[in-house]
Amino acid sequence: MSTLQSPSNSGTDRMSGRAWGVLFVLCGAIFLEGIDVAMLNVALPSIREDLGMSTGMLQWVMSAYVLGYGGFMLLGGRAADLFGRRQMFVFWLVVFLLFSGLGGFATEGWMLIVARFVTGVAAAFMTPAGLSIITTSFEEGPQRNKALLVYSGTAAGGFSIGLVVGGLLTAVDWRWVFFAPVILTLLILIAAVTLIPKSPRPDRTGQSIDLGGAITVTAAILLLVLGVERAAHATGGWTAGTIGASLLLFLVFILIERKSSSPLVRLGIFRNGGLVRANLSGMLFAAGFFGFQFVAVLYLQELRGWSTLETSFALIVIGIDAILSPTLTPKLVAKFGNARVIFGGLLLAALSYALFLPVRADWTYLAMFPSLIILGLAFSLAYGPLTIVATEGIDEEEQGVAGGLLYTSFQFGAALGLSSVAAVNIGATDGTSPAALLDGYQAALIVPLVAALVAAFISAFGLRSRSGIEESGPAAEAVTETKSAQPVEAGR
Repeated sequence: MSTLQSPSNSGTDRMSGRAWGVLFVLCGAIFLEGIDVAMLNVALPSIREDLGMSTGMLQWVMSAYVLGYGGFMLLGGRAADLFGRRQMFVFWLVVFLLFSGLGGFATEGWMLIVARFVTGVAAAFMTPAGLSIITTSFEEGPQRNKALLVYSGTAAGGFSIGLVVGGLLTAVDWRWVFFAPVILTLLILIAAVTLIPKSPRPDRTGQSIDLGGAITVTAAILLLVLGVERAAHATGGWTAGTIGASLLLFLVFILIERKSSSPLVRLGIFRNGGLVRANLSGMLFAAGFFGFQFVAVLYLQELRGWSTLETSFALIVIGIDAILSPTLTPKLVAKFGNARVIFGGLLLAALSYALFLPVRADWTYLAMFPSLIILGLAFSLAYGPLTIVATEGIDEEEQGVAGGLLYTSFQFGAALGLSSVAAVNIGATDGTSPAALLDGYQAALIVPLVAALVAAFISAFGLRSRSGIEESGPAAEAVTETKSAQPVEAGR
């Protein structure tokens, strides 16, 4: 796919009206994904009451989406590369629309769980396709960086706004949490068909579908996410068996990929140090971020007795990253490089969690505010640049796979963080008194702090290069040549 920029704009961050139109559509899709998840989070108690679901069954409403999203993401990324990014994006956007609507009509718990699983699968194919449209449509450098930072800021804004919108819609009827995304999806679909340019079908000559690799890696990821996500609720033997089976399937997948003439994931892609660091750091960052939010919600609602809407408004300050990602972060990236900005963001995340550790039962919102605002800043510094580094220097025909790897890491990290803080919280809570609950929260808060520190340690290995990508191999040489022809600061 050719870039959407005119030659006169090459090397700058200025984008044409057509480019902004394409970016608008893709941002709408990632905003949709974020707001969909956030709205459902605050609607769960109402859903349980209306459908008569047990706590265990209710938990599967979220788990089904996580399994579908995390399990099929890598396959979705490869499908975008093989069958066309626009085609995959539009088709799975339609599936997302249909099953989100079906969720709103659910009259039994199992119907809602099935709808959420298929919605997660649709997002798994749609999201890497959208990301790879950006990374193949915008010239690598200032243009692509700006597009990706606007994209990441929109994703964060969707999650933050969804917390409040979900509370308001649930107050009317929880079914609107599913019907509202249908309306938004329909508008995005119309815009996508109109604005995203058609591209020729990829040349698949000599490239067969790696069915064995697709089945084994999807099953491996499904089992791994399931094992981690259920760790706090299942026996140790069940968890060990599930994760062990997952690791065995990953080994089989590697053996298949080494022998395949058209592998689902070319193993050589992992020689890109920037991609590996971005995925590991992204996984740990997501683990800390979602784990912290989980503990914060429990603290505000269970211990402090705040309503769903009060909690949503309290946490919305984290959404400042929706403003900072497209405004402040590009300037910092242009001046310091992706690696340094990511490292700074991860250190700020660790600071945010550390400041919340001494939380007390009588803390005012003013006492919590520094942690929340710093976390929003940390997200704006880390998330977008991690997306840039994870896809930078990757050949165009593998951009879908690179995006799938990154979002798989984020999704697995979220499941890992949630299950870990839940397990620590349960183990450290001895009773139902306010003091006992507080002890559990404080113990659980150590998990996101450790995750952020380890992520910062891993990302520090990228500080030797300004961009944070591995400076070896043909891809890196191409990136070096591209960057040498670009100005130091975007937009100058």
